[in-house]
Formats: sequence, C-alpha cells, structure tokens
Amino acid sequence: MSYTGPDFETSQPRRSPLRRPLTVAVAALVPGALLGWGVYAAVGGQGDGGGGGAGHAGGVRTSTAPSSGGPEASAGDDGEEPADASAPGTAKPSASASKSAPAAASGPLGGKVVVIDPGHNTANFQHATEINRKVNVGTHWKECDTTGTATEAGWPEAKFTLDVAHRLRTLLEKQGATVKLTQDGDRSYGPCVDERARIGNEAHADAAISIHADGSGAGNRGFHVILPGSVHDGAADTRAIVAPSAELGERVAGGFVRVTGTAPSNYLGDGTGLVTRTDLGGLNLSTVPKVFIECGNMRDSEDAALLTSGSWRQKAAQGISDGLASFLRK
Repeated sequence: MSYTGPDFETSQPRRSPLRRPLTVAVAALVPGALLGWGVYAAVGGQGDGGGGGAGHAGGVRTSTAPSSGGPEASAGDDGEEPADASAPGTAKPSASASKSAPAAASGPLGGKVVVIDPGHNTANFQHATEINRKVNVGTHWKECDTTGTATEAGWPEAKFTLDVAHRLRTLLEKQGATVKLTQDGDRSYGPCVDERARIGNEAHADAAISIHADGSGAGNRGFHVILPGSVHDGAADTRAIVAPSAELGERVAGGFVRVTGTAPSNYLGDGTGLVTRTDLGGLNLSTVPKVFIECGNMRDSEDAALLTSGSWRQKAAQGISDGLASFLRK
C-alpha cells in the first residue's frame, strides 16, 4: 500500500507504546546488508505458534472447514498452474472459496473467527468516481479506497494481497478457524475502508488483519506491522482494542520474521517492524483487534523479487498464520 494514496497518506509514525527492549536482536541475514530480528522469542516463542473501498457484486466469503484445493504449495515457482498468467507465482484459489461449510471445523482454532482483508482491488482503477467518494473514518473524511501500488514491472499490489489472503485462509482453516474475506475478487471495486472495518466488526472477529505491500522509494526494504493508536472521535473509538491489537501485531511480526527471514523495515518503526497510526479508517473504525501488515516494498527491486515469488508468499502466509494462531490460543 502506497503512503501517497487516500487512506494511506504519509504520516509521521509514532513509537509503539508497547515496544519491549527484547524485541530487536541484531543478526546478519545477508552479510553486510540486512539486520535480523528476535521478536518472536520475546512475544511467544515457537511453541506458541500453532501452525508449522464499495461495489456490491458479491458477499463476504466464509468457510469453516479446510479447503479441498487451497494454495498449499507455491504456485508458479513450484510447478502449479497460475490462476492468472499475469500474476507471478499466483496460487489457484480454493475450490471451496465461495462456499460456506455447513459444520464448524475442529482443531486448535476451532470456534475462532478471523477476518482477512486483502488490500485494494484490481479493478479499482476502472472506478475512479466510486473509490474517490469520501467516507467518514471517525477523525475525518477520506476516499473510499485507492488503487494500491505495483512493482516496477506493473504487477499490482491487489493481486499480491489476494494471493496471500488465499494462502493464509487455507492455513487457518486447517487449524479449525472460521475465516472471512472482505473481498475475494468478487466485487467490481472496493470495498470502501469503512465497510472493510464493518465486516470484521459484524463478524465479531477474534482477530482481523489487512494484507498490504508498500509503495515507498527504492532502497527502502522490509516489512512493518501497523497498530491502531488511541482514537476517540466521532464514529471512531479504538480505546478498547489498542492493547490487544498491539499484542496481535507483535505476534504477527514475530511469526513473519521467523518464517520468512525478512528483516523489519529500514525506513519505519525504528527497527522494530511496529508502527502506530491514527489516520487509517480500517483501524479507526474497528471494534475488534486488528492490524495491517505491509509485507515489503513493491518499489524496491530486492523486495519485489520476494513479493512476486510464490514460494516466498507461502512463507509470508505461514508467518502471519503463526502469529495469528499464537494470539488466538493465548
């Protein structure tokens, strides 16, 4: 997600109030380059992991049982046929992606509800009027949604986010969670940022996560997790979710770095991979624990090589799944 678009404009990140001294450990990921990170051990450890904006063309996708044809393997990179030839290494959606299972699944996450919000929509650029209309995000009015960013080669963020969401859904369903997507490629545009928050609220989600990739300058690398700051203004009141969302974000960040080996952002978060913001409607309007994850920077060639790799996206989904499961099983 680019920080220059509506609902994602540049803001000065605030230091997370829950940052712990043991969050960051320096290690060499690539000689002479990236710094490693040891937050996972500080916020849960391996044994806690539990695992290895408004068109209305369709409804929210829900399922409570493992998908029969989900993207477990890394499509494209691992020999599977891509679902979309223009998407590098894109996994084929689950055969049960649009169906609801009749019975609750068993497993360590049985009874838990997770809402996954794949950022943006590949068709947003065709609906400028609709996505530019203003919606109330509590603190102010913002555009419904944005087109998102893209790699220099033109692969859009919206395809990345939906692919990771599919992989993450499969992993969570295997552990018994009920998973809902805010959009599943079934809408002509959006949904708007206020509706994305409302979907999680109405589902009474135990945790919600919005998947993104950044559009910063070349040389800016790494992931970061965005936590909601304390907001009490108009329709927005995040006070009850600030603390649990911070814990959720720390656990997701820990799982992500452990599984992917990717370092935290070198341009936001002071090396912690955690950033607090109060300007995002998807967080301001949430009444359930929720975070955003920017999995990397699409405008940097090294990060883009990871983001366009199906095998790396599978690791990203696994890392996020581990963090979610750790939070949900606490």
